[in-house]
Amino acid sequence: MRISARADYAVRAVLELAVREDDGPVKAEAIAAAQDIPHKFLEGILGDLRRGGLVASRRGGNGGYRLARAADTITVADVIRAVDGPIVSVRGERPTGLTYTGSAEPLLPLWVALRANVRKILEGVTLADIAADALPAPVRELAAEPAAWENP
Repeated sequence: MRISARADYAVRAVLELAVREDDGPVKAEAIAAAQDIPHKFLEGILGDLRRGGLVASRRGGNGGYRLARAADTITVADVIRAVDGPIVSVRGERPTGLTYTGSAEPLLPLWVALRANVRKILEGVTLADIAADALPAPVRELAAEPAAWENP
């Protein structure tokens, strides 16, 4: 599975909004500068997040962006889906929409299991968890495994 630049930037942008929740609306320029995200690229991402119901925007001198819901109700999976669509796909299709025959038949449950595991992690971590540096124990345990940090 690959995390696109768009998804990475989106998670970082909403995380920036989560940690600035008490500051009122945050301008896109401030988010871009704080997270080193190209401003024009960020504008498109923020539009997708707004259409996805994750951020709200207000125009004007005191305008900017804020989370549309509480940070503890927005998961990393929500953010990725808003900007990239389904979290795990095979050749652009959801695994449950695929069919295999013959010796390839066992691939389908493999892809479905992969999707289930990725969803379990990404749906189990909220923006509030990350903002508080309090990742859930199962995520911390997986990240603590030395093999997790190796590139085979």
